[in-house]
Amino acid sequence: MCGIVGYLGPSGNAAVLQRMNDCQAHRGPDGQGSFTDGAAGLGHRRLSIIDVAHGQQPMTTADGRYTLVYNGEVYNYLPLREQLQELGHTFTTESDTEVVLEAFAEWGTDAFDRFNGMWGLAIWDSADQRLTLSRDHFGIKPVYVAQVGDTFLFASEIKSILASGLYDAKPNDRTIYRYLRFRIHEDGRETFFDGIERLEPGEALTVDASGTARAPYTRLREELAELATEQRPYDEAAAADYKARLIEAVRLRLQSEVPVGTSLSGGLDSSAVAVIINQLLNSGDETTTESVGTKQNTFSAVFPGSANDEEKYVDAVLDSCRGHVAAHKIKPTADEFKADLRDFIRTQEEPLISSGPYAQFQVMREATQHVTVLLDGQGADEMMAGYIPYYFVYLRQLRAQGAKQAAAELSKSLDVLYRLGRFKLKDKLTGKKSIPATAFLAPDFRQKYAGETYRVEGSNLKLRLIEDLFVGSLPSLLRYEDKNTMRFSLEGRVPFLDKEVVKFIFSLSDEAIIKGGWNKRILRDATRGLLPDLINRRRNKIGFTTPQGEWFMRLKNYFYNIFLSESFANRPYFDQNEVLHAFEGWIKGSNGVDSMQFWRLLNVELWLQEFFDDKDSEADQPVRVKTDLEPNADKELDLVTASGVTVRRYPLRTELFSRDDDLDARVLAQIDRFFETLQGDPEQAAEMAGKRWYYFISEKIVAITQGRSYFIWDINVGRPARVLSKYVTRTPAGIGLGSPFTMQLAIQEAGLPRVLYASAGGAVGKLIGKRGMFYELVGGDIRAIDGPTEYSAYPSNVSAKLAPKDPDDVAARLTAAIRERVPAPYRDTFGGTIVMDANDIGRNVLGTDVPGDTTRFEEMFADNPLGQGGEQTPMAIVVER
Repeated sequence: MCGIVGYLGPSGNAAVLQRMNDCQAHRGPDGQGSFTDGAAGLGHRRLSIIDVAHGQQPMTTADGRYTLVYNGEVYNYLPLREQLQELGHTFTTESDTEVVLEAFAEWGTDAFDRFNGMWGLAIWDSADQRLTLSRDHFGIKPVYVAQVGDTFLFASEIKSILASGLYDAKPNDRTIYRYLRFRIHEDGRETFFDGIERLEPGEALTVDASGTARAPYTRLREELAELATEQRPYDEAAAADYKARLIEAVRLRLQSEVPVGTSLSGGLDSSAVAVIINQLLNSGDETTTESVGTKQNTFSAVFPGSANDEEKYVDAVLDSCRGHVAAHKIKPTADEFKADLRDFIRTQEEPLISSGPYAQFQVMREATQHVTVLLDGQGADEMMAGYIPYYFVYLRQLRAQGAKQAAAELSKSLDVLYRLGRFKLKDKLTGKKSIPATAFLAPDFRQKYAGETYRVEGSNLKLRLIEDLFVGSLPSLLRYEDKNTMRFSLEGRVPFLDKEVVKFIFSLSDEAIIKGGWNKRILRDATRGLLPDLINRRRNKIGFTTPQGEWFMRLKNYFYNIFLSESFANRPYFDQNEVLHAFEGWIKGSNGVDSMQFWRLLNVELWLQEFFDDKDSEADQPVRVKTDLEPNADKELDLVTASGVTVRRYPLRTELFSRDDDLDARVLAQIDRFFETLQGDPEQAAEMAGKRWYYFISEKIVAITQGRSYFIWDINVGRPARVLSKYVTRTPAGIGLGSPFTMQLAIQEAGLPRVLYASAGGAVGKLIGKRGMFYELVGGDIRAIDGPTEYSAYPSNVSAKLAPKDPDDVAARLTAAIRERVPAPYRDTFGGTIVMDANDIGRNVLGTDVPGDTTRFEEMFADNPLGQGGEQTPMAIVVER
């Protein structure tokens, strides 16, 4: 398996080609090569599988006319080689690459339909100055293309096109809408990048002086539809024929000079591959199984204790292969998912349907330590109705043929159909309401694409399967596999997608696919006696997935912070308030929103951050923790107040506070540390000697230790809070009452009548140009209510806080304790304590034991020296100089 890149046009050059090729080094760590001819350039990265010693690329025909870069495997290359030799072609290597090249030289684009395998390739014809691209029949291997001005680019990965320096990255808004609205994430030719397209399965593309042309090189899709009308009877002989064909497909995919293993999920499909390989090992055919070795390496993701754990099924397969298997079990966790999330999203390049492919990501990371090639069961579901919705399609088809036949099939499928509807039924019984995907979209974005539709075949089983093989389902699964395998320099092979095997299934009657409530009937019949009954007769499908709901609940703080972020709020795609409200309800269990909906929103946001947002060059630099005698970043120690007084502010860094902390003890520990640090710096000590000084403390940590800070999901937001918050300007970073949960706290603190009264007064104030009327009328310390802030340390990033209770008393108590604690020279100059609500848009003294006007203390914090991020400096020593 390899990676290909290239260009055709005047903007391309050797430097562009090298950048593109370097970007996908993981696809081919065993070598690289490049070729240029005038305005054309081809690049290649090689992962050596067959004819390791030879077969380097780009490869050129002996006459110099055709040059090939090729990613994939053509499994029938040996018989093709014999045909070409009979036609006069000679070969200098044992590689399938040379067969592909000579086949094109002989038959042109007609060669592609002769291949049985997987590929993405590019061929340059120096005589006709024509570039030809091709992708295999099912789209197992990718090819991406972009026309940038007068230069055409292509690559195995989107990142290579981005690395060219020629393409200006821009999101494809229509694709984003269709993904968020309909869950479509492999939308024909279009990608999530505006201007970057993919070749479709079975498609060839040519570029020359006359322009660009795209067309299918095969009639496979039409052939399958035609075969479906034959409806050959299904019987034991057909099952035996299918078994022989499947075994041959597996055997062909064991061709390799490097180690081969198996991805084993515990489902019917991957288990079938594993037991077939085990049978080949038992047969003693060492030539066929040389790449496997004496024991088959299997790789499985398991989730002990989770509802969707398949370990017992994996173990059943392993037990049946005992003696010839070396099992590797991977146990992904929520914390690992969080740590890998950005790498995973970068690997996939485009948003994906769920977090499920992360299990595969983890499996591939382990597999690369043991093998270079991995077989799995991809594609079987889409040709043999492996998903529950296919039952509904089949039942509609039967109903059109006769109610009696449909009723008989329905009666035998009830347990399967119940599994699909049980969660919706449970939500209805508990009163949980689902929320449509459009509710989470920004109104303008929603309106712009309101006319978009997505229709699927609903009443013809074979046509629906064909649709999902080429459009609706399989393309995305193949994308996941390609990205995940190649991220770790692995080649993935999918024996179920052998072209001849697929054609055989579609030539049989529908009873080969579904009958008597059993899907994948032909596969079950073919593997009876090979597979344990626990696998062969199981009716619940899980597959490579993750316990997403459980993980999201564990990582709710992290995900909430993403939804809360300013970047999420500023996107043109999302309605942040609706998303936050729904996520809070999901955490509390008060709505029926599926975690898949939240995943799509998260995925788009993180994808935008990864591929479009400016990266902070200092983000990966180690953070230096400041001392107590230094200012926070971008702040100053000294300030001249509006009253003309010069003050020096020392922000004190602390560990995080919780409601279980003893505030006084923590404060005194910080005071002790400050004065110890001060004594070690004679210059600063001299600056403070004999001068009046004060202790400032953030109201947040006082409120936290008083138990007046609440996780968002613990605040029961009522309808009045939701309505009223919409009429309050949402201030930056969660400050103020512009969110339902802070408004709910305000209502609880001041009472709904007073909040309504103050809201009316605020509206009048705006009309007459007087600001702040709301806060004057509402009374209390409502101004000090804070919502969660994305940049704050946990738990402030996921909680809302009331103002501290009795802040004057808190200040007096702390002053008395500090005065007893500080060194004698500083005792008499200590002025007292100030409980301050400070942020980058305002200051407000909430409590103090210092008599007189508090305006001067607010002036001392005019630039908020405590910072407004994750500095963890919620207190300060302030000296009047």
